[in-house]
Amino acid sequence: MFDPESRYAALETALYTLRDGRAVAYKRRRFLPDGNALAVVAEVTVEQGDRLDLLTARTLGPPEYYWRLCDANNAMRPRTLVEMPGRRLRLSMPGTL
Repeated sequence: MFDPESRYAALETALYTLRDGRAVAYKRRRFLPDGNALAVVAEVTVEQGDRLDLLTARTLGPPEYYWRLCDANNAMRPRTLVEMPGRRLRLSMPGTL
């Protein structure tokens, strides 16, 4: 269902049974990790006009890995990470402690 590199790929698939007896598969909820507990593999500096996908493309390659920046920096509102040019952001690999 998800790309193997997706943040949702490792989540357990569960079943919910509807009133009519049909079973519906869904992924369990993903809880945000503590970014301070993740192993930092690099730091990046926000530049004027940066977006999370651009930062990720410069450091990891695939821009869809932007969520790794979000996780490492405890971002509940990802856009706030790139609002201040000059800000240093941590980059971690998923699930590394």
